[in-house]
Amino acid sequence: MRNGIEKTRGGTMLKVLMILLAICGIFTTYSPVWAISDGAVNLRALNGLSEFSPPETFLNGNFIADEIEPQYVFGKVKDFWKSRSCPTAWLIEDGQKDRIKNRENPSDPFEYTLYLEEDCPAKVAYYVFVDRSQCEAGQWMEWRRVFHKSKVEEEYGAVCALLEKAAGSGFPVDAELRFIEIGGNLISKNPEDFLTGDLRIAPIYDLKQGKPVTK
Repeated sequence: MRNGIEKTRGGTMLKVLMILLAICGIFTTYSPVWAISDGAVNLRALNGLSEFSPPETFLNGNFIADEIEPQYVFGKVKDFWKSRSCPTAWLIEDGQKDRIKNRENPSDPFEYTLYLEEDCPAKVAYYVFVDRSQCEAGQWMEWRRVFHKSKVEEEYGAVCALLEKAAGSGFPVDAELRFIEIGGNLISKNPEDFLTGDLRIAPIYDLKQGKPVTK
């Protein structure tokens, strides 16, 4: 008799456990982790942007935040990405995606623009990067010569020398943060100043002093 009661209790507990597991499975399946905001959807449509998976060479590369007169080298793009407090996504313009797809010679210098979207309540921020991980220092200058012609040495010669020295010291640069948009508008502050001031992102190398930044 006692064995029969124990079996009945055991069977009842097993049924209860199975029901609880089923309920947990339903909530796990139907509860979204994150839904993109309406503001983010509208900005993506306005700018012709779609989701994109950046190459590891870009994500693992250090970056600067001023194309003309950078003061610092910051750490890995991936570390900056992971430091954002709101949901994020990498985006690319349709035209840029076509350029990558139709690229003829992989050995030629090549750059393209990527958007790191940070979807915060009441505002959407875009950190607009340039992936230059496929350009060596000399190729970086050649790429700018296409657009700036004879002025390239005057405008970028000093920067190139600083970046080459940084690379020789173990701090190569594979990306640039060109612009920051918040709520669809470019911020007036220099991106480098915004990183070090507003976001308190610590650089890893001082280009002007030619040495690592001490923590």
